[in-house]
Amino acid sequence: MLGQLPQFNDPRILVGAETADDAAVYRLDSGQAIVQTVDYITPVVDDPYSCGQIAAANSLSDIYAMGATPLFALNIVGFPTGSLPLSILGEILRGGADKVREAGAPIIGGHSIDDPEPKYGLVVTGLIDPTKIFKNSTARIGDDLVLTKPLGIGIITTAIKRGKATQPTIDTAVALMATLNKGASEAMVAVGAHACTDVTGFGLLGHLREMTAGSKTGARISLSKVPVLSEAWDLVQEGICPGGTKRNYESLQGAIVWNPEIRNESQLILCDAQTSGGLLIAVPKDRTTALMQRLRERETPAAALIGEIIEDPDGRIWVEP
Repeated sequence: MLGQLPQFNDPRILVGAETADDAAVYRLDSGQAIVQTVDYITPVVDDPYSCGQIAAANSLSDIYAMGATPLFALNIVGFPTGSLPLSILGEILRGGADKVREAGAPIIGGHSIDDPEPKYGLVVTGLIDPTKIFKNSTARIGDDLVLTKPLGIGIITTAIKRGKATQPTIDTAVALMATLNKGASEAMVAVGAHACTDVTGFGLLGHLREMTAGSKTGARISLSKVPVLSEAWDLVQEGICPGGTKRNYESLQGAIVWNPEIRNESQLILCDAQTSGGLLIAVPKDRTTALMQRLRERETPAAALIGEIIEDPDGRIWVEP
């Protein structure tokens, strides 16, 4: 559908829709560019305050993936005013406001509609030096791949909806989704990575595929090096898996070369649709140690070297045990 939209040839558009990147970038002058993104989600947990925090962290993530600094945000709200008390919406908005405040930015407006299903998110505007944009299409052969949050959130949130998740599992998932990618972004900028994307709805392999396609490279990752929430393994073995994860898996057939030892459950984990996932960073090998050190200093949920960018004109991803 995006291919049917008219193309804009404004030279000030530094990042558009061509490479499915995380945010749009528009140059203001030689030293500044605006970074803008919009994202919203339906509730993934029952607590409305946590929903607001998670939705805000998810929206801010696209700004951080570009290496930018958030300036301000606008609320986007859909809410069933006839069937749910407005106090619930108040808690959602409070959670979002607290998380944006944690990012060092204000919320200064927004828009709401009456909607049968609650929805909440943000338009976030950020600022960046136009010479220091971190795209998803600029990975280079030989780069290491580093992931900053564990996988499995989609499977766990599906278990929450089905009443299959324990309270400790819910608490772990909420804390992970509500964690900003601010520290990971700062670490990436400090060491000078080559490329970045955040891992969200298309799962690790879906977003890595966007990176390899845009960069005209391939990738090799090792399953054993990918951090995964332990609870997710038990749940996927019980057959709990979101529809989005299954669609990701199906859409990637032909783009992934699976080692025969990789079981179906593991394949689904690597395709699991994340909400407010971590950053996937392509970094030169001689800067990997520095990046890992900075990630640990910033106490990111994970600092995992999971693979590397390789030569492959078809943009395939090779998955090893």
